[in-house]
Amino acid sequence: MKICFFEDKQVESFYPLTLTRPMDDLRLGILTIREKWLRALDKTSYCRLLPKHLKGVFEQGNMTESDEVTWINSRFLPSQDLLSAINELKVGQRLVFKNVSVVAKVSHENSGKLFNENIFSEQGLEKIELDKAIHIEHLWDLLSLNSYEIEKDIQLMGLKAVSERTNYTLDSVHHPSNTFIGEDVMIEPGCIFIAKDGPVVIQDGATIEAGSILRGPVVVGEGATVKMAARIYGGTTIGPVCKVGGEVSGCIFHSYSNKAHDGFAGNSIFGQWVNLGANTITSNLKNDYKNIEVTDWTSKEQIQTGKQFLGTVMADHSKTAINTMLNTGTICGVSSNVFIDELSPKVIDSFTWLGPRGPAIYRFEKAIEVMQAMMKRRDVELTDDYERMMKHIFTSR
Repeated sequence: MKICFFEDKQVESFYPLTLTRPMDDLRLGILTIREKWLRALDKTSYCRLLPKHLKGVFEQGNMTESDEVTWINSRFLPSQDLLSAINELKVGQRLVFKNVSVVAKVSHENSGKLFNENIFSEQGLEKIELDKAIHIEHLWDLLSLNSYEIEKDIQLMGLKAVSERTNYTLDSVHHPSNTFIGEDVMIEPGCIFIAKDGPVVIQDGATIEAGSILRGPVVVGEGATVKMAARIYGGTTIGPVCKVGGEVSGCIFHSYSNKAHDGFAGNSIFGQWVNLGANTITSNLKNDYKNIEVTDWTSKEQIQTGKQFLGTVMADHSKTAINTMLNTGTICGVSSNVFIDELSPKVIDSFTWLGPRGPAIYRFEKAIEVMQAMMKRRDVELTDDYERMMKHIFTSR
């Protein structure tokens, strides 16, 4: 059984994060959505439908086998109930939740046509209703579900707690039955891990510098670094090869992003290759304690989130200068540079050079030069396909 990921119209609600990645590449808990499904279904290969500008940057896979295909809507997350329903699903049937196709089993012949046309169609598929399904509708759902998904991913990955590992003792660990430490982890003196209210997960090759305090549920991804004397609160995922310091609460960092200095980040989501200057602060609570509105990236309409706490969503390659103040519910696009000395506007378009004199367009050639410099520091190549993706985003801004 081959699996293929597809997206529905709701993917636009996850802009600007999904301008540079498919939905299945969003990180939630410990794993990306794609990684969750591969583990849950015990698969090592997959394919996906991709918008044209992402082809070459992300693998699309192929359908060379003669088996039928399980199509998965990338906004939905695996659960025991959903997996049981999938096991009972027959070819020609689809699972539906609130009129949205969740999973479908389609013959190889029809799947090949859909794959070649780069579109999923529910035409001719028998509908089976689901009573419930774990899914994401809006950007802030990633934050709402993050702590829950950390717990789920621990089970999915079969991680062993410190208390289950023989001859493993560490003064830093106060709740060893809920603390998970990988291989080749460097933990410097004076660190404190508090897993009373949720797990602390430190993955392979991570470094926790001296004096840092981690209060679960928290994830520190592979090769990531928590900087000296950091305070990391619950609901936080620090993705692979990130560097994070200062005070952080309820945030998601995807990978290769840096908040290496003091400053507060709360209830915020950062893509890849983001860099927050020293003492950058995200406001995550309004002074009147009312629920926070955000601006829809596509329609520019105001949306009530129903959330009292929501900071910043910042897409790939955007950066802030020292002492930057990011407004409550700020949405920042791809490859923008923010260096103002007042509270930021709530929407910052992609490729914006936002200084004291107001916004200007960030010259594409200069932006690519900065991307190359940052990626080279982590031995990652900026490919021609990657540059073409960025050019598409630049010209569509």
